Amino acid sequence: MADFLALESWAGALLAKLQPAQRRRMLVDVARRLRTANAQRMRAQTDPEGQPWQPRKAPSATLRSQRPRLRQQARQRQPMFAKLRRAKHLKARAASDAAVVEFASRAQRIARVHHFGETDTVNPGGPQYAYPARELLGISQPDADQLLQALLDHLAA
Repeated sequence: MADFLALESWAGALLAKLQPAQRRRMLVDVARRLRTANAQRMRAQTDPEGQPWQPRKAPSATLRSQRPRLRQQARQRQPMFAKLRRAKHLKARAASDAAVVEFASRAQRIARVHHFGETDTVNPGGPQYAYPARELLGISQPDADQLLQALLDHLAA
């Protein structure tokens, strides 16, 4: 974390010297790179430190019919958050002084529940479930190195 703070102070001084349009262009590029890195981590089912997420809960044998159990078993084989990592829900934007990667609209609530491991209803009006924490967004050390390289490439151009 100390390395990231040092990078932020060093890069902040360089960013202050750029024209507003150049700064915004560079921050949009940084935000897109972060979105791509986070989407790839979500596809790999790992957190920013590289630790695998806790797997989905196994299907229950107490379901009333065979059909829902088969449907749930089929979902077990699919990666989690396949739709949540799409650009439609995972937004990359830049302000005058920040690059932001965030979830949009309804996806933001779903992502918050899973990211922090909160309790939520499975379906509207359905049972409550305490979801395990699965860190969806973050900056790893390789991401910080890539951002530094992007900043240097942009300044060299």
